[in-house]
Amino acid sequence: MNSVTKHAQSRLEDTRTAADDIVGSGMQTRETASSAELTGRLSLDPHCQPVAAQCSGTLILARLGLLAGVPACTDLTSAPGVQEAGIDVLNQPFYARGNVATAGGCLASSYLAAWMIARTGGATAAAAALHCVAPVGEKDSFVANAVKTITPYLPR
Repeated sequence: MNSVTKHAQSRLEDTRTAADDIVGSGMQTRETASSAELTGRLSLDPHCQPVAAQCSGTLILARLGLLAGVPACTDLTSAPGVQEAGIDVLNQPFYARGNVATAGGCLASSYLAAWMIARTGGATAAAAALHCVAPVGEKDSFVANAVKTITPYLPR
């Protein structure tokens, strides 16, 4: 979209060896999620690593069976497709169970980032990372809200 070009740094098959996997969102996610050729190349395994999705990326996790019995967050445009895949869609920006997290809305990506960082580096490291990108004049409240949002979903 908007003439942005992306170049692959690795193959889809390499997802299993990644420390963390985040499935993003895009204009052709519904088509991608319906492609057995593409989804068959993904090796996402929440037993081995954290897996997360934002907005329409949630549809890919649903199609891969990674959200079976797990409610999810997504954007309002993608919600009907996620529901068609048999997943309960929550009216909230972030949800995680175990090693699987979903977020709804482009700005909810900060919750996914904070969740991933906090899982390995702790909440203090996540707060410090968010503080760098938080809006000027709202840094403290932005970080506090993000930490409050992800804390119930962090491993104990």
